[in-house]
Amino acid sequence: MDNIYSKIAEVLEKGQRAALATVVKSTGSTPGKESAKMLITDDGQSYGSIGGGCTEADVWAIAKDVIEKDQPRLEKFTLTPKIAEEEGLACGGIVEIFIEPIGRPTVFIFGAGHIGKSVAELAHTTGFSTVIVDDRKAFANKEHFPTADKIVVEEFERVFEDLDIGESSYLVIVTRGHKCDQLVLSKAVRTHAGYIGLIGSRAKIGRIYRQLLDEGASETRLKQVHAPIGLDIGARTPEEIAVSIVGQLISTRRRAYLKNPNHGSGFPEVKIPPSRAALPE
Repeated sequence: MDNIYSKIAEVLEKGQRAALATVVKSTGSTPGKESAKMLITDDGQSYGSIGGGCTEADVWAIAKDVIEKDQPRLEKFTLTPKIAEEEGLACGGIVEIFIEPIGRPTVFIFGAGHIGKSVAELAHTTGFSTVIVDDRKAFANKEHFPTADKIVVEEFERVFEDLDIGESSYLVIVTRGHKCDQLVLSKAVRTHAGYIGLIGSRAKIGRIYRQLLDEGASETRLKQVHAPIGLDIGARTPEEIAVSIVGQLISTRRRAYLKNPNHGSGFPEVKIPPSRAALPE
């Protein structure tokens, strides 16, 4: 057990992602007993054991999905007499295993200006790993972003080739202008990022959407973009805008919990851009 906690500490220190599987309930003759733990890292390594056998193999596969989506899962496994015999057990049973993500989800902040700086600071404080992306070394550096986990200085046109973006990634588009915002969004909607947010007025967003649709972008994917980015709190300053953006990142990250009625509906609905026919001129 001490080895598991040491590995968790190592994962957090390295900025790695992992999933921790814990047996929370066990009845009958099952290979995993309550509180048994297994840690699965994003590179496929595993530490500890929840009993071995096919259940452990199934949990390993589920853990990869938990890591990718940054969402915990509670799974119930029923061991039939036949499976129990194959596992070398006297009889069957039921085991419940809670699999939770370990590590910080990554926010890619496109734009190293005032808003990007404020978002990076607040995102770091609230438990996100931050990657700053800009084509200007004078802005994208450790002096301006001391808490950033990574800083990438590259042309927006080419930078996506070097970024590890998955379903648990958050893309915040707050570049220095309309042209760069449109370029980044055109690349972003072709990724599997779970969250994409674009700053700007509705008129600006409408113009960008029309152009991207003409270029063949998916209307369905564009409707999933949070635009204008952030929760509607009347924000004006870079710091206030950062609060609205990071608030939306947190609500998106925790939204799975809101499906439980016991948790209430504490966050407003995200504004979905209208269909192409309704886009402003």
